[in-house]
Amino acid sequence: MGEAEAVTANPLILCIDDEALGLQIRKAVLEREGYRVLTALDGASGLNLFVDEPVEGVILDYFMPGMDGGQVAVEMRRQRPEVPILLLSAYVNLPAEVIRMVDFTVVKGEGPAELLVKVRRMLGGDEAGDGAEALGESA
Repeated sequence: MGEAEAVTANPLILCIDDEALGLQIRKAVLEREGYRVLTALDGASGLNLFVDEPVEGVILDYFMPGMDGGQVAVEMRRQRPEVPILLLSAYVNLPAEVIRMVDFTVVKGEGPAELLVKVRRMLGGDEAGDGAEALGESA
């Protein structure tokens, strides 16, 4: 019971990005806001954590070697479709099928404030902000 309370009070977020520095910065920003954070440097490692841990939200980079963010999102939806996914990318012209697969998008470089706004929405269950809408806002 104590574990369930901790999950509710401090949601567990999985961040997957092949850029170690960006991953460390996002982890620090999220932890400062009270989130618990797991990190992975590639899609396969991220999927292992996703399956093994009680993750409540995912922040996923799109362009990664091996499995890209779209491939990782497809597998995550197959495993646990209820877990929201926020896709990070330095590019705004992502394939439509990838945008439909995720709940929110953030363009890298928008800064920590925008990331935190989207994470709060993602974990708060605000379904009004889907990926396509989020990209439109930042274009």
